[in-house]
Amino acid sequence: MSDGGGNLSGGAAEGEELDPLEALEELLDEIVEGLGLDVEIEVEEDAGVLSGRLTGEDLGLFIGRHGQTIEAVQHLAQRIIFPDGPSPVRVVIDANGYRERRAASLRAEADEAADEAIRSGEPVELDPLPPLERRVVHEYLRERGDVETHSEGNEPERYLVISPAGPQ
Repeated sequence: MSDGGGNLSGGAAEGEELDPLEALEELLDEIVEGLGLDVEIEVEEDAGVLSGRLTGEDLGLFIGRHGQTIEAVQHLAQRIIFPDGPSPVRVVIDANGYRERRAASLRAEADEAADEAIRSGEPVELDPLPPLERRVVHEYLRERGDVETHSEGNEPERYLVISPAGPQ
């Protein structure tokens, strides 16, 4: 757990840092303990992604309304574990498969918006999305070939615009 000074040193000696896997597990332990949740935490690193997965009951509080809490935890984890700025390793936090359910919902919404853009011949704007979710939609629609996507606006109000593809 924490040394009381607000940094994640756990079992590490003074001046010695935890490795990213241990740091993520300790951070998630502290958060779920603070929220009073009884969950299992699994962390792993694979292909440049440091994953933390939580499974258990009542994770709605951890996920938050429209995923806002889980997004905030993920952002904080990235900043805490890699405090020196951008890292080639991305931190992804999931709870009871929320990310895949959300991705499926985003793909369905993207298909509807793309179909509308093709039908109307006009660009269609989606509601603001966090960067990871915008990436899901960009990558998914890139495979269609009949629409183009780009992002507009400033965080946290950045959103996707889906337009009919120009002549190939």
